[in-house]
Amino acid sequence: MKKFNPRYKRTSNEESIDEVVTKLLKAYGLTKNFDEYEAINSFKKLMGAPIVKYTEKIHLKNKRMYVKLTSSIIREELSMGRSKIIDMINEDLGRTVVLDIVFV
Repeated sequence: MKKFNPRYKRTSNEESIDEVVTKLLKAYGLTKNFDEYEAINSFKKLMGAPIVKYTEKIHLKNKRMYVKLTSSIIREELSMGRSKIIDMINEDLGRTVVLDIVFV
């Protein structure tokens, strides 16, 4: 019968699903696309249906979110709360994805 040898201790290679997905996204170069997807969904969730109804297009480029709105009144209202919206999105995502928002 063999004795247990501590030099051959088994190392655990367990990782959480979040870590595995993050590694896969980085390996395939999809982190920018995933960040854009999450930021857009966060904006829609935080602003709610009344604002989303007037939103025509949203995209993220170089950590700047561009939001095309069909209502000039809503555009002005959201422009005044720009920094608060940025903080809310980044807090919702748990990391800094959006540094600026441009309402068009």
